Amino acid sequence: MSGSHAVDVVVVGAGAAGIAAAARLKRSGVSAVLLEAADRVGGRAHTVSASPGVAIDLGCGWLHSADQNPWAALVEPMGFTLDRSAPAWTKPAMTVNFPLAEQAAYHTVFQAFEDRLQQAAEGETDLVASSLIREDERRWAPLLNAFSGYYNGAPFDQISVKDYAAYQPTDENWRVREGYGALISAYAADLDVRLSTPVARIDHGGPGVRLETAGGVIAARAAIIAVSSTVLAERRLAFDPPLPDKRDAAAALPLGHVEKAFLKLRRPDDFPVETMVRGRTDTADTGGYTLRPMGMPVIEGFYGGALAAALEMEAQGAVWAFAIDELAGVFGSDVRRQVEPLAASAWRTDPFIRGAYSHARVGRSGARAVLAAPVADRLFFAGEACSPHAFSTAHGAFETGAAAAEAALAALK
Repeated sequence: MSGSHAVDVVVVGAGAAGIAAAARLKRSGVSAVLLEAADRVGGRAHTVSASPGVAIDLGCGWLHSADQNPWAALVEPMGFTLDRSAPAWTKPAMTVNFPLAEQAAYHTVFQAFEDRLQQAAEGETDLVASSLIREDERRWAPLLNAFSGYYNGAPFDQISVKDYAAYQPTDENWRVREGYGALISAYAADLDVRLSTPVARIDHGGPGVRLETAGGVIAARAAIIAVSSTVLAERRLAFDPPLPDKRDAAAALPLGHVEKAFLKLRRPDDFPVETMVRGRTDTADTGGYTLRPMGMPVIEGFYGGALAAALEMEAQGAVWAFAIDELAGVFGSDVRRQVEPLAASAWRTDPFIRGAYSHARVGRSGARAVLAAPVADRLFFAGEACSPHAFSTAHGAFETGAAAAEAALAALK
């Protein structure tokens, strides 16, 4: 390490990608520091302990593609508990407002729609996903768009067919009983982390990099940038010389809107374990509810797209009021005496994140590779938006963080 540099590599952003990058650097023996603007690590992974035995994830909660997920391999070695039970969404939802025959009809339409998406993605021209919904399927368009809100953070009229098809999950989806966010945070326990240290500017015009932070200037040989695409697009982190291609790529990969709200059950035994309920089936502006996930005495509400964005911008408590109203519409007014607000996310208004997870604008699926490309062997980029096939996930973030660290190590040599 040159004497003019305080550290070999600075990692900016202590989410899943930044933590994975810093951990890889630490194992290599180079000096590295992990800078985080917020007062905690984890980024969009955040577990809240509501009570003993009740750990709720306000951000990522599922170990998607668990049979290939590097986080899943760490769960038990780190002393956490792996839950392999089948997700509620793989089983029939409650039939009180969604009869089994209608559920079967919807799933048939959904599968045919997804098949057309995959076929269309093989063509040369990118398409708007909603253009593939046929006229005879319009009855199910609200539920299709509700799904897209949960899955993509935006309705299908904002989703690139090529980007949608590029995501390649497996069928294994597991959980961490103590919380996915808790696992990711614990992985950072022995790293050199500096919290409440936002980076305002990165000067990469010289032989190394200089980072202007709230705590002063840090000089390094290289930097790994692991912040959200929206943070980059909104110029909350400046580069000198400017990187217009990076900013343009980040703007083409906006973070969608997905929020969660949790309600505590006063008499949990009155509700089935691990069961899905749809708030409504005639509108995309509705929540999906999991009753007693992992047996916990809670209801988890999931909201996507425009509904999630609107609820977060309303007065405090709006999301809980919405959830209780929808549940009362399903179960009757007595449910109002059964539940009480517990916790809710607010990713859109988080100044250091600004949304949930990324989707590519139509015609811009190639922006992921542009965002991920290194700059002059000094700047390396990571995060779920940089992942070609596992974007929107914590394991996609992990893989890009580890890859950025490997690239930085090769450059240092």
